[in-house]
Amino acid sequence: MVRIAEIEAGSIAEELSLEIGTRIVRINGERVRDGIDLTFLLSDTELELETVTPSGEAVVYEIERDPGTPVGIVPSPDTIRECANKCVFCFIDGNPQGVRASLWLRDDDFRLSFTYGSYVTLTNLGPKGMRRLVDQRISPLYVSVHATEPEVRERLLVNERAGEIMDQLRFLLDGGLEVHTQVVLCPEWNDEGHLDRTLDDLWSLGEGIRSLSVVPVGLTRYNLNRPVRLLRPEEAVRALEQVDGGRARAMKGRGYGWCYAADETYLIAGLPIPTADYYDDGALYENGVGAVRRFVDGLEAGLGEVPVLEGRRIRLVTGRSMAPFLRERVDALGAATRSAVEVVEVVNDFFGETCTIAGLLGGRDILTALGDGRAGDVVLLPAEALNAEAMFIDSVPLVELESALAPSTVLRGFEITEALRSM
Repeated sequence: MVRIAEIEAGSIAEELSLEIGTRIVRINGERVRDGIDLTFLLSDTELELETVTPSGEAVVYEIERDPGTPVGIVPSPDTIRECANKCVFCFIDGNPQGVRASLWLRDDDFRLSFTYGSYVTLTNLGPKGMRRLVDQRISPLYVSVHATEPEVRERLLVNERAGEIMDQLRFLLDGGLEVHTQVVLCPEWNDEGHLDRTLDDLWSLGEGIRSLSVVPVGLTRYNLNRPVRLLRPEEAVRALEQVDGGRARAMKGRGYGWCYAADETYLIAGLPIPTADYYDDGALYENGVGAVRRFVDGLEAGLGEVPVLEGRRIRLVTGRSMAPFLRERVDALGAATRSAVEVVEVVNDFFGETCTIAGLLGGRDILTALGDGRAGDVVLLPAEALNAEAMFIDSVPLVELESALAPSTVLRGFEITEALRSM
Protein backbone atom coordinates (compact mmCIF):
# COMPACT_ATOMS: atom_id res chain seq x y z
CA MET A 1 0.00 0.00 0.00
CA VAL A 2 1.26 3.47 -0.94
CA ARG A 3 0.86 6.72 0.98
CA ILE A 4 0.85 10.15 -0.64
CA ALA A 5 3.91 12.17 0.44
CA GLU A 6 3.39 15.22 -1.78
CA ILE A 7 0.80 16.72 -4.13
CA GLU A 8 2.15 18.58 -7.15
CA ALA A 9 0.86 22.14 -7.50
CA GLY A 10 -1.75 22.64 -10.23
CA SER A 11 -2.18 18.89 -10.72
CA ILE A 12 -5.26 16.69 -10.97
CA ALA A 13 -4.53 15.43 -7.44
CA GLU A 14 -4.65 19.01 -6.13
CA GLU A 15 -7.92 19.70 -7.94
CA LEU A 16 -9.40 16.59 -6.30
CA SER A 17 -8.21 17.81 -2.87
CA LEU A 18 -6.30 14.58 -2.21
CA GLU A 19 -4.59 14.79 1.17
CA ILE A 20 -1.00 14.06 2.07
CA GLY A 21 -0.97 10.81 4.04
CA THR A 22 -3.84 9.30 2.03
CA ARG A 23 -3.31 5.62 1.18
CA ILE A 24 -3.77 4.52 -2.44
CA VAL A 25 -5.28 1.06 -2.04
CA ARG A 26 -6.28 0.09 -5.60
CA ILE A 27 -6.20 1.57 -9.07
CA ASN A 28 -8.71 0.17 -11.57
CA GLY A 29 -9.23 -2.74 -9.22
CA GLU A 30 -5.53 -3.65 -9.02
CA ARG A 31 -3.80 -3.60 -5.63
CA VAL A 32 -1.10 -0.95 -5.29
CA ARG A 33 1.86 -2.52 -3.48
CA ASP A 34 4.56 0.13 -3.97
CA GLY A 35 5.76 3.07 -6.02
CA ILE A 36 6.49 0.91 -9.06
CA ASP A 37 2.89 -0.34 -9.06
CA LEU A 38 1.67 3.24 -8.70
CA THR A 39 3.66 4.45 -11.71
CA PHE A 40 2.62 1.44 -13.79
CA LEU A 41 -1.10 1.66 -12.94
CA LEU A 42 -1.32 5.44 -13.32
CA SER A 43 -0.33 5.14 -16.98
CA ASP A 44 -3.99 4.61 -18.02
CA THR A 45 -6.02 7.64 -19.09
CA GLU A 46 -9.16 6.46 -17.27
CA LEU A 47 -8.56 5.78 -13.59
CA GLU A 48 -10.53 4.65 -10.59
CA LEU A 49 -8.57 5.37 -7.42
CA GLU A 50 -9.64 3.62 -4.23
CA THR A 51 -8.17 5.52 -1.30
CA VAL A 52 -8.30 5.76 2.47
CA THR A 53 -7.84 9.24 3.94
CA PRO A 54 -5.66 9.90 7.02
CA SER A 55 -8.86 9.98 9.08
CA GLY A 56 -9.81 6.48 7.87
CA GLU A 57 -12.52 7.43 5.34
CA ALA A 58 -12.69 5.31 2.15
CA VAL A 59 -12.98 7.54 -0.94
CA VAL A 60 -13.11 6.55 -4.62
CA TYR A 61 -12.02 9.01 -7.32
CA GLU A 62 -12.92 8.73 -11.01
CA ILE A 63 -10.35 10.39 -13.28
CA GLU A 64 -10.29 10.95 -17.03
CA ARG A 65 -7.27 12.73 -18.44
CA ASP A 66 -5.39 13.36 -21.65
CA PRO A 67 -2.42 11.09 -22.39
CA GLY A 68 0.73 12.43 -20.75
CA THR A 69 -1.10 14.59 -18.20
CA PRO A 70 0.34 13.69 -14.77
CA VAL A 71 -1.96 12.97 -11.86
CA GLY A 72 0.45 14.73 -9.50
CA ILE A 73 0.83 12.13 -6.74
CA VAL A 74 4.29 11.80 -5.18
CA PRO A 75 4.43 8.60 -3.07
CA SER A 76 6.29 8.05 0.18
CA PRO A 77 9.50 6.00 -0.18
CA ASP A 78 8.91 2.26 -0.29
CA THR A 79 10.04 -0.07 2.46
CA ILE A 80 13.31 -1.57 1.24
CA ARG A 81 13.35 -5.28 0.43
CA GLU A 82 16.25 -6.74 2.40
CA CYS A 83 18.84 -9.25 1.33
CA ALA A 84 18.28 -12.97 1.93
CA ASN A 85 21.95 -13.89 1.39
CA LYS A 86 24.94 -14.21 3.69
CA CYS A 87 27.61 -13.44 1.11
CA VAL A 88 31.14 -14.36 2.14
CA PHE A 89 32.29 -10.87 1.08
CA CYS A 90 29.31 -8.90 2.46
CA PHE A 91 30.08 -5.22 3.00
CA ILE A 92 28.04 -5.24 6.21
CA ASP A 93 30.62 -7.53 7.81
CA GLY A 94 33.28 -4.95 6.98
CA ASN A 95 31.56 -2.04 8.72
CA PRO A 96 33.12 -0.43 11.78
CA GLN A 97 31.09 1.07 14.59
CA GLY A 98 30.06 4.63 13.87
CA VAL A 99 29.49 4.14 10.16
CA ARG A 100 26.50 5.98 8.64
CA ALA A 101 23.26 4.26 9.62
CA SER A 102 22.25 3.58 6.01
CA LEU A 103 25.26 1.30 5.54
CA TRP A 104 23.80 -1.27 7.92
CA LEU A 105 20.87 -1.92 5.56
CA ARG A 106 21.18 -5.18 3.62
CA ASP A 107 19.18 -4.07 0.60
CA ASP A 108 18.51 -6.39 -2.34
CA ASP A 109 15.57 -4.61 -3.94
CA PHE A 110 14.73 -4.87 -7.64
CA ARG A 111 13.03 -1.44 -7.44
CA LEU A 112 16.36 0.16 -6.57
CA SER A 113 17.97 -1.77 -9.41
CA PHE A 114 15.46 -0.36 -11.87
CA THR A 115 15.39 3.23 -10.59
CA TYR A 116 19.00 3.75 -9.41
CA GLY A 117 21.05 1.05 -11.11
CA SER A 118 22.03 -0.78 -7.92
CA TYR A 119 22.82 -4.47 -8.32
CA VAL A 120 20.56 -7.20 -6.92
CA THR A 121 20.89 -10.98 -6.72
CA LEU A 122 17.23 -12.02 -7.40
CA THR A 123 17.43 -14.64 -4.63
CA ASN A 124 14.54 -13.04 -2.70
CA LEU A 125 12.15 -13.26 -5.66
CA GLY A 126 9.90 -16.25 -6.24
CA PRO A 127 7.90 -17.00 -9.40
CA LYS A 128 5.37 -14.21 -8.72
CA GLY A 129 8.10 -11.64 -8.22
CA MET A 130 9.88 -12.71 -11.40
CA ARG A 131 6.60 -12.58 -13.33
CA ARG A 132 5.99 -9.07 -12.06
CA LEU A 133 9.33 -7.89 -13.47
CA VAL A 134 8.29 -9.08 -16.91
CA ASP A 135 4.66 -7.95 -16.73
CA GLN A 136 5.63 -4.42 -15.70
CA ARG A 137 8.59 -4.25 -18.08
CA ILE A 138 11.02 -3.37 -15.28
CA SER A 139 14.07 -2.99 -17.49
CA PRO A 140 17.00 -2.64 -17.53
CA LEU A 141 17.85 -4.55 -14.38
CA TYR A 142 21.28 -4.75 -12.76
CA VAL A 143 22.04 -8.23 -11.44
CA SER A 144 24.94 -9.46 -9.31
CA VAL A 145 25.71 -12.83 -10.88
CA HIS A 146 29.18 -13.48 -9.41
CA ALA A 147 29.18 -17.02 -10.85
CA THR A 148 26.87 -18.97 -13.13
CA GLU A 149 27.81 -22.42 -11.81
CA PRO A 150 25.07 -23.23 -9.30
CA GLU A 151 27.31 -24.70 -6.62
CA VAL A 152 29.82 -21.84 -6.85
CA ARG A 153 27.15 -19.15 -6.57
CA GLU A 154 25.43 -20.96 -3.70
CA ARG A 155 28.76 -21.10 -1.87
CA LEU A 156 29.45 -17.40 -2.45
CA LEU A 157 25.99 -16.19 -1.45
CA VAL A 158 25.38 -18.88 1.19
CA ASN A 159 21.89 -19.35 -0.22
CA GLU A 160 20.44 -22.53 -1.74
CA ARG A 161 18.33 -20.49 -4.17
CA ALA A 162 21.38 -18.75 -5.60
CA GLY A 163 21.96 -21.60 -8.06
CA GLU A 164 18.83 -20.67 -10.03
CA ILE A 165 20.46 -17.62 -11.63
CA MET A 166 20.73 -18.89 -15.22
CA ASP A 167 17.08 -19.96 -15.28
CA GLN A 168 16.09 -16.59 -13.81
CA LEU A 169 18.08 -14.69 -16.41
CA ARG A 170 16.58 -16.75 -19.24
CA PHE A 171 13.09 -15.99 -17.91
CA LEU A 172 13.79 -12.26 -17.85
CA LEU A 173 15.33 -12.24 -21.30
CA ASP A 174 12.53 -14.34 -22.78
CA GLY A 175 10.17 -11.71 -21.36
CA GLY A 176 11.94 -9.00 -23.33
CA LEU A 177 13.91 -7.41 -20.48
CA GLU A 178 17.52 -6.26 -20.63
CA VAL A 179 20.05 -6.98 -17.88
CA HIS A 180 23.41 -5.54 -16.85
CA THR A 181 25.44 -8.07 -14.86
CA GLN A 182 28.42 -8.01 -12.55
CA VAL A 183 30.94 -10.34 -10.96
CA VAL A 184 32.61 -9.42 -7.68
CA LEU A 185 35.83 -11.33 -8.19
CA CYS A 186 36.99 -13.29 -5.14
CA PRO A 187 40.30 -15.14 -5.54
CA GLU A 188 40.03 -18.91 -5.15
CA TRP A 189 36.23 -18.65 -5.11
CA ASN A 190 34.96 -17.52 -8.52
CA ASP A 191 38.07 -16.64 -10.52
CA GLU A 192 40.18 -18.54 -13.07
CA GLY A 193 38.09 -21.28 -14.73
CA HIS A 194 34.95 -20.18 -12.89
CA LEU A 195 35.25 -16.71 -14.42
CA ASP A 196 35.72 -18.24 -17.88
CA ARG A 197 32.55 -20.26 -17.35
CA THR A 198 30.63 -17.17 -16.24
CA LEU A 199 31.83 -15.19 -19.26
CA ASP A 200 30.78 -17.98 -21.61
CA ASP A 201 27.42 -18.61 -19.95
CA LEU A 202 26.36 -14.95 -19.87
CA TRP A 203 27.49 -14.42 -23.46
CA SER A 204 25.46 -17.45 -24.56
CA LEU A 205 22.25 -15.84 -23.28
CA GLY A 206 22.30 -13.35 -26.13
CA GLU A 207 22.11 -9.60 -26.54
CA GLY A 208 19.63 -9.13 -23.69
CA ILE A 209 22.64 -9.33 -21.38
CA ARG A 210 23.83 -5.80 -22.08
CA SER A 211 27.05 -5.82 -20.09
CA LEU A 212 29.26 -7.66 -17.63
CA SER A 213 31.38 -5.74 -15.10
CA VAL A 214 34.19 -7.62 -13.36
CA VAL A 215 34.97 -5.90 -10.05
CA PRO A 216 37.68 -6.99 -7.58
CA VAL A 217 36.35 -7.75 -4.11
CA GLY A 218 36.78 -4.90 -1.65
CA LEU A 219 37.50 -5.73 1.99
CA THR A 220 38.10 -3.72 5.13
CA ARG A 221 40.25 -4.63 8.10
CA TYR A 222 37.08 -6.00 9.72
CA ASN A 223 36.40 -8.72 7.14
CA LEU A 224 39.78 -9.23 5.46
CA ASN A 225 40.54 -12.96 5.15
CA ARG A 226 37.21 -13.83 6.81
CA PRO A 227 37.13 -15.91 4.63
CA VAL A 228 37.88 -13.96 1.43
CA ARG A 229 41.21 -12.31 0.66
CA LEU A 230 42.16 -9.51 -1.71
CA LEU A 231 43.25 -10.04 -5.30
CA ARG A 232 47.02 -10.23 -5.84
CA PRO A 233 48.67 -8.33 -8.74
CA GLU A 234 49.31 -11.46 -10.82
CA GLU A 235 45.68 -12.55 -10.28
CA ALA A 236 44.46 -9.15 -11.44
CA VAL A 237 46.59 -9.46 -14.58
CA ARG A 238 45.07 -12.88 -15.28
CA ALA A 239 41.55 -11.54 -14.76
CA LEU A 240 42.23 -8.70 -17.21
CA GLU A 241 43.40 -11.23 -19.79
CA GLN A 242 40.14 -13.13 -19.35
CA VAL A 243 38.07 -9.96 -19.65
CA ASP A 244 40.00 -8.93 -22.75
CA GLY A 245 39.22 -12.31 -24.28
CA GLY A 246 35.54 -11.73 -23.66
CA ARG A 247 35.82 -8.23 -25.13
CA ALA A 248 37.50 -9.49 -28.29
CA ARG A 249 34.63 -11.92 -28.85
CA ALA A 250 32.07 -9.21 -28.19
CA MET A 251 33.70 -6.67 -30.51
CA LYS A 252 33.71 -9.23 -33.30
CA GLY A 253 30.18 -10.49 -32.68
CA ARG A 254 28.30 -7.39 -31.48
CA GLY A 255 30.47 -4.39 -32.23
CA TYR A 256 31.02 -3.19 -28.67
CA GLY A 257 33.05 -4.28 -25.64
CA TRP A 258 30.24 -5.83 -23.55
CA CYS A 259 32.67 -7.00 -20.83
CA TYR A 260 34.53 -4.46 -18.68
CA ALA A 261 37.08 -4.63 -15.87
CA ALA A 262 36.67 -2.16 -13.04
CA ASP A 263 39.34 0.50 -12.59
CA GLU A 264 40.57 -1.15 -9.40
CA THR A 265 41.60 -4.24 -11.37
CA TYR A 266 44.10 -2.17 -13.36
CA LEU A 267 45.38 -0.46 -10.22
CA ILE A 268 45.98 -3.80 -8.49
CA ALA A 269 47.69 -5.16 -11.62
CA GLY A 270 49.87 -2.05 -11.91
CA LEU A 271 48.69 -1.45 -15.48
CA PRO A 272 47.56 1.79 -17.17
CA ILE A 273 43.88 2.72 -17.10
CA PRO A 274 42.31 2.23 -20.56
CA THR A 275 41.42 5.10 -22.85
CA ALA A 276 37.84 6.38 -23.03
CA ASP A 277 36.84 4.20 -26.00
CA TYR A 278 37.22 1.08 -23.83
CA TYR A 279 34.07 2.04 -21.92
CA ASP A 280 31.71 2.48 -24.89
CA ASP A 281 28.78 4.63 -23.68
CA GLY A 282 30.17 4.90 -20.14
CA ALA A 283 27.00 3.65 -18.48
CA LEU A 284 28.82 1.78 -15.70
CA TYR A 285 30.76 4.58 -13.96
CA GLU A 286 28.83 4.04 -10.73
CA ASN A 287 30.15 0.49 -10.63
CA GLY A 288 33.76 1.68 -10.68
CA VAL A 289 34.11 1.02 -14.40
CA GLY A 290 35.69 4.02 -16.12
CA ALA A 291 35.36 6.49 -13.25
CA VAL A 292 39.11 7.19 -13.16
CA ARG A 293 39.29 7.80 -16.90
CA ARG A 294 36.27 10.12 -16.81
CA PHE A 295 37.76 12.06 -13.89
CA VAL A 296 41.21 12.44 -15.48
CA ASP A 297 39.86 13.41 -18.91
CA GLY A 298 37.37 15.83 -17.35
CA LEU A 299 40.12 17.51 -15.35
CA GLU A 300 42.35 17.95 -18.36
CA ALA A 301 39.52 19.20 -20.56
CA GLY A 302 38.43 21.78 -17.99
CA LEU A 303 41.79 23.37 -17.23
CA GLY A 304 41.14 26.23 -19.62
CA GLU A 305 38.07 27.33 -17.65
CA VAL A 306 39.35 27.38 -14.06
CA PRO A 307 39.68 30.74 -12.27
CA VAL A 308 42.99 32.41 -11.45
CA LEU A 309 43.69 32.00 -7.72
CA GLU A 310 46.96 33.88 -7.50
CA GLY A 311 48.77 33.32 -4.24
CA ARG A 312 46.38 30.74 -2.84
CA ARG A 313 46.92 27.07 -2.05
CA ILE A 314 44.62 24.38 -3.46
CA ARG A 315 44.56 21.19 -1.38
CA LEU A 316 43.13 18.18 -3.23
CA VAL A 317 41.86 15.55 -0.78
CA THR A 318 41.84 11.97 -2.05
CA GLY A 319 42.53 8.35 -1.21
CA ARG A 320 45.52 6.25 -2.12
CA SER A 321 44.04 5.00 -5.40
CA MET A 322 43.59 8.41 -7.02
CA ALA A 323 46.59 10.20 -5.48
CA PRO A 324 49.09 9.23 -8.24
CA PHE A 325 46.73 10.43 -10.98
CA LEU A 326 46.28 13.78 -9.26
CA ARG A 327 50.02 14.23 -8.61
CA GLU A 328 50.69 13.78 -12.32
CA ARG A 329 48.43 16.79 -12.98
CA VAL A 330 49.46 19.09 -10.15
CA ASP A 331 51.75 21.22 -12.31
CA ALA A 332 49.12 21.71 -15.01
CA LEU A 333 46.44 22.69 -12.49
CA GLY A 334 48.87 25.00 -10.68
CA ALA A 335 49.78 26.74 -13.93
CA ALA A 336 46.13 27.16 -14.92
CA THR A 337 45.11 28.62 -11.53
CA ARG A 338 48.44 30.35 -10.77
CA SER A 339 48.38 28.78 -7.35
CA ALA A 340 50.23 26.19 -5.30
CA VAL A 341 48.52 22.80 -5.61
CA GLU A 342 48.95 20.04 -3.04
CA VAL A 343 47.61 16.50 -3.10
CA VAL A 344 46.54 15.38 0.37
CA GLU A 345 46.58 11.58 0.38
CA VAL A 346 44.40 10.38 3.26
CA VAL A 347 45.13 7.11 5.03
CA ASN A 348 41.85 5.36 5.78
CA ASP A 349 42.08 4.47 9.45
CA PHE A 350 38.29 4.17 9.77
CA PHE A 351 38.00 1.11 7.50
CA GLY A 352 41.66 0.18 7.32
CA GLU A 353 44.42 0.72 4.77
CA THR A 354 42.97 -1.85 2.37
CA CYS A 355 40.29 0.77 1.53
CA THR A 356 41.94 3.21 -0.84
CA ILE A 357 39.08 4.91 -2.68
CA ALA A 358 38.00 8.47 -1.93
CA GLY A 359 34.35 7.54 -1.42
CA LEU A 360 35.19 5.62 1.77
CA LEU A 361 37.14 8.40 3.47
CA GLY A 362 35.83 9.44 6.87
CA GLY A 363 35.69 13.02 8.04
CA ARG A 364 38.03 12.41 10.99
CA ASP A 365 40.69 10.81 8.79
CA ILE A 366 40.45 13.76 6.40
CA LEU A 367 40.89 16.22 9.25
CA THR A 368 43.92 14.30 10.54
CA ALA A 369 45.55 14.45 7.10
CA LEU A 370 44.79 18.15 6.55
CA GLY A 371 45.78 19.51 9.94
CA ASP A 372 44.86 23.11 10.74
CA GLY A 373 43.23 25.35 8.18
CA ARG A 374 44.68 28.66 7.13
CA ALA A 375 43.44 31.75 5.33
CA GLY A 376 43.76 31.54 1.57
CA ASP A 377 43.58 27.75 1.39
CA VAL A 378 41.02 26.09 -0.87
CA VAL A 379 40.29 22.55 0.33
CA LEU A 380 38.62 20.43 -2.34
CA LEU A 381 36.83 17.33 -1.03
CA PRO A 382 35.76 14.34 -3.14
CA ALA A 383 31.97 14.62 -3.52
CA GLU A 384 31.54 10.85 -3.34
CA ALA A 385 32.80 10.94 0.26
CA LEU A 386 29.61 12.77 1.29
CA ASN A 387 25.98 11.65 1.11
CA ALA A 388 22.96 13.77 0.20
CA GLU A 389 22.78 15.06 3.79
CA ALA A 390 26.42 16.25 3.61
CA MET A 391 27.67 13.60 6.03
CA PHE A 392 30.85 11.57 5.73
CA ILE A 393 30.79 7.80 6.00
CA ASP A 394 31.96 7.94 9.64
CA SER A 395 28.89 10.06 10.51
CA VAL A 396 30.88 13.30 10.72
CA PRO A 397 28.85 16.15 9.19
CA LEU A 398 30.48 18.45 6.65
CA VAL A 399 29.76 21.49 8.82
CA GLU A 400 31.99 20.03 11.55
CA LEU A 401 34.87 19.71 9.12
CA GLU A 402 34.28 23.20 7.73
CA SER A 403 34.36 24.64 11.23
CA ALA A 404 37.57 22.80 12.11
CA LEU A 405 39.30 24.00 8.91
CA ALA A 406 38.27 27.66 9.16
CA PRO A 407 39.38 30.05 7.74
CA SER A 408 40.08 27.75 4.78
CA THR A 409 37.50 27.63 1.99
CA VAL A 410 36.06 24.10 1.73
CA LEU A 411 34.53 22.95 -1.55
CA ARG A 412 33.01 19.64 -2.56
CA GLY A 413 32.78 18.48 -6.14
CA PHE A 414 33.29 15.44 -8.34
CA GLU A 415 35.01 17.40 -11.05
CA ILE A 416 37.85 19.57 -9.75
CA THR A 417 37.39 22.18 -12.47
CA GLU A 418 33.66 22.47 -11.80
CA ALA A 419 34.24 22.98 -8.09
CA LEU A 420 36.84 25.68 -8.71
CA ARG A 421 34.59 27.47 -11.19
CA SER A 422 31.98 27.72 -8.43
CA MET A 423 34.26 30.04 -6.43
